[in-house]
Amino acid sequence: MDSERPTVIVTRKLPEVVETRLRELFDAKLNLDDKPFSRDELIEAVKTAHVLVSTVTDKIDRSVLSQAGPNLKLIAQFGTGVDNIDLETARNRSILVTNTPGVLTEDTADMTMALILAVPRRLAEGSHLLKSEGDWAGWSPTWMLGHRIFGKRLGIVGMGRIGQAVARRARAFGLQVHYHNRRRVAPEVEQELGATYWDSLDQMLARMDIISVNCPHTPATYHLLSARRLALLKPSAYIVNTARGEVIDENALARMIENNEIAGAALDVFEHEPAVNPRLLKSDNVVVLPHMGSATIEGRIDMGEKVIINIKTFLDGHSPPDRVHPAMF
Repeated sequence: MDSERPTVIVTRKLPEVVETRLRELFDAKLNLDDKPFSRDELIEAVKTAHVLVSTVTDKIDRSVLSQAGPNLKLIAQFGTGVDNIDLETARNRSILVTNTPGVLTEDTADMTMALILAVPRRLAEGSHLLKSEGDWAGWSPTWMLGHRIFGKRLGIVGMGRIGQAVARRARAFGLQVHYHNRRRVAPEVEQELGATYWDSLDQMLARMDIISVNCPHTPATYHLLSARRLALLKPSAYIVNTARGEVIDENALARMIENNEIAGAALDVFEHEPAVNPRLLKSDNVVVLPHMGSATIEGRIDMGEKVIINIKTFLDGHSPPDRVHPAMF
């Protein structure tokens, strides 16, 4: 009977194959209309669930966790980032948190590479022109000129799994790879990627043609690219962000775009999602996407499988393979 099985509350709609498996294994309460949980709904969920399957859209802060019922022992995040969860409070209340690392690496790196191409080559501008105006006079030697990326310097902020996957793609496109990371990667990885390490983020930013943000959002990386650091970029530089919007001071970036102090930006994430800064939307030099970096069917199913493995392993009395420790973020 369902009453004898652990209650698993899922906060967003997941791929059908994942939801079906959750229903087979647990007393799973699904979110069929995919409407994000309100704060009151989250509180009710943590009061009654044995396991909460959350996503980045759920703000699970101290005020929510303080009302968790005695049965809640696991938050199985459907996603890699866990900046929406108060990990310290979860730990203090003996609630484990898991995530789904690794399975989104290639999808996010693909999208990053697409955006690295999109702004210098003015892809979105060209598409918009044809679709909105529909009056194209034909090819011209001086029309819609962009910039080649071959031979340019790419500075990667955050050389984890995704950063390294971006570097591999970038090298194939003829970009010179540079990176800043809180820890230098192994020499053999640097050699494989042909990557140059910068201990100083400031010095790297000032020398790059393209910046790719691939680090997680943590208290230490909030506005890592501050107004002061953004001002170090060359006027000809581009910035790409497929990580988290909070890493960049969005107002400062918008101001620089408006004043032609930077060549352009390609953003898949935003500081105040789902709100998007209207100043960024107005610029032809900015490509914006609705947080699609990991949005592949294959990736979402892989994420769901990881969530299920984490839940089953935990309920079987073992440590889940993707347990998150506060010190990691």
